[in-house]
Amino acid sequence: MTTDTAHRTADLASGGADLGTGLRTGLRTGVSRLCANPALLPSHGSGRRSGTRRGLLTNFAATMPDLSRNIDALLAAGIRLSCLFGPEHGLGGSAQAGESEPGGVDERTGLIVHDTYLLDGDALDALLAGAGIDELLVDLRDFGARFGTYLWSMFDVMISAARLGIPVVVLDRPNPLGDRPAIGPGILPGFESFVGRASIPIVHSLTIGELAVRFNALEIPDRVGRPADLTVIGIEPAPAQEGEWVPPSPNLPTRQSVLAYPGTCLFEGTNVSEGRGTTRPFETVGAAWVDARFAGALRERNLPGVIFRELFFVPTFGKGVGKRARGVQLHIVDPVAFEPLGTGVTMLLLLADLYPGEFAFLPAAGGGRPFADLLWGSDALRTLDARDFAALLANSPTPDNPPADLRLYDRVSWNSGTSGSPAAVSRSRMEPQ
Repeated sequence: MTTDTAHRTADLASGGADLGTGLRTGLRTGVSRLCANPALLPSHGSGRRSGTRRGLLTNFAATMPDLSRNIDALLAAGIRLSCLFGPEHGLGGSAQAGESEPGGVDERTGLIVHDTYLLDGDALDALLAGAGIDELLVDLRDFGARFGTYLWSMFDVMISAARLGIPVVVLDRPNPLGDRPAIGPGILPGFESFVGRASIPIVHSLTIGELAVRFNALEIPDRVGRPADLTVIGIEPAPAQEGEWVPPSPNLPTRQSVLAYPGTCLFEGTNVSEGRGTTRPFETVGAAWVDARFAGALRERNLPGVIFRELFFVPTFGKGVGKRARGVQLHIVDPVAFEPLGTGVTMLLLLADLYPGEFAFLPAAGGGRPFADLLWGSDALRTLDARDFAALLANSPTPDNPPADLRLYDRVSWNSGTSGSPAAVSRSRMEPQ
């Protein structure tokens, strides 16, 4: 693992404004830093694999500050690429959940595009080996929740790269959920899936670069017998805003949907609509059998940072397609105070209590486990008669939290004082100097 000892610090509470989800001004991503200084690559230079054939695992959301493609920026900076790899939704992001785009050729660059979605093990090994690469860059915009499949695409390619001896360079990006504390259950053995390969909390509180470091230290050696040859090009303070909001996934169109997602994604394992097929997925929750009691009961609870508005909607696809549903929209009025996972669990338990004859968890498909179990990491959400979030969490598996020294950036917990903004201190120690 490539490391350095340079400390780069910045007070992000005073040096950069919070944009609502912890995506602050004043940060430069790993890809921006690499384009400005290609020498950050361990393969850079005539004496260090100058003929490197690089692959890039990325997608439509991994943009530059001016919203141009990272692919084109890397090439313009003189960083040669030989092929591209796409995760769920595809390189261009046109595919819906559970789908991807077929491989082909990127029309702008002529680079071959390989589809990695749902490939792992021998099949992914064969794909990487057949691509003929000897270095793999990863630049993905994770959205801070264990359910997101981009981080598991990275996990799987790191395992294959470790087996094949291919160095991996992860270009770090901020976690859009910000510096809120990690929370949520872990995963029991036997409940692993592509929405959770390793026992991290649902709200993991790490950047994708930190996840790579954690996986390389704790999980990959157990699976391969050795870690991957990993370099992380970290986030660094910068004087200007890194870029406008870019939806990381087709069904996460807004910052509020990303904030709500760690909690309302749990409805994917139920017969309740999580808002797919509406203009506000994961901010909209409801079903045809819901009545006025749901919105009223939620408003009475005064959950922190959110106001619930009753609404009616007709999904254009997904659950209840073409049928009028009733439910709520989450209006997140204080992103720092808002508790996404606790809010989602409270909503789910309330629906189960108000509508015992209608609410249901979806059955297992294809002989596997019910999807709710895969999302939660055990059957506790589905089988435990818990009355509140705290009781459910106390009876769920404990996640494997990484040692503090595996974090790339020092943190100060969310301020409880007058500013209402989180403070953080970043320390990059991974890329070569």
